[in-house]
Amino acid sequence: MRKKNINWDDIFNALNKWRSQPRADLSSQTEFTPSVSTVAETYSHDPWAVLVSTILSLRTKDEVTLAASKRLLEKTPTPAELNSKKQETIEKLIYPVGFYRNKAASLKKIAKILLEQYKGNVPSSMDELLALPGVGRKTANLVLSEAFDIDALCVDIHVHRISNRCGWLESKTPDETEMILREILPVKYWKRINALLVLYGQNLCRPVSPFCSKCVMSKQCIRNGVEKSR
Repeated sequence: MRKKNINWDDIFNALNKWRSQPRADLSSQTEFTPSVSTVAETYSHDPWAVLVSTILSLRTKDEVTLAASKRLLEKTPTPAELNSKKQETIEKLIYPVGFYRNKAASLKKIAKILLEQYKGNVPSSMDELLALPGVGRKTANLVLSEAFDIDALCVDIHVHRISNRCGWLESKTPDETEMILREILPVKYWKRINALLVLYGQNLCRPVSPFCSKCVMSKQCIRNGVEKSR
């Protein structure tokens, strides 16, 4: 289910204006730019760097992801160089990201596949990315968007939660949210929604006790499921 007559232009104008506020207006615990976007910009949107950072970012704080990504990419800037490293070495480089042993194993497998099947290059199609170990729709969409400048729609838990909380749609999973947003969200906003709502969800529209009194989208939000706010 999805809400009709959503003013997306108003929503994104408000979010962009909020994001442009001085850093002091945001949580000191949160990076102003999501870690994967920072890595993408730092490494000139290199697909390998973006893929590595996105995998490391799953269930990991931005500051931890950013530091681990830089350590790993400094030592393994290409799939070939990562493939030459022992898994234990990769684990030490990316610790303490969440599930670091599993992620190190996935990265080893991915590097080997890229070398054997794609001449060391990261593929630029959804189906090929989803076939890589440890890569789900969120990761694939983020790689397509950040590395290949493709209109991909990345939906993480913040996008999923806020979309349901505001009443733009009703869904049970991030993947379901993505499918609905593909139908109702103008394509021009696909690449921007994740970065904006991740930052917004970390700072104002938090899972528990959101700052509804400071919300810049109050006219487009029904506060679905909000029992206590600030």
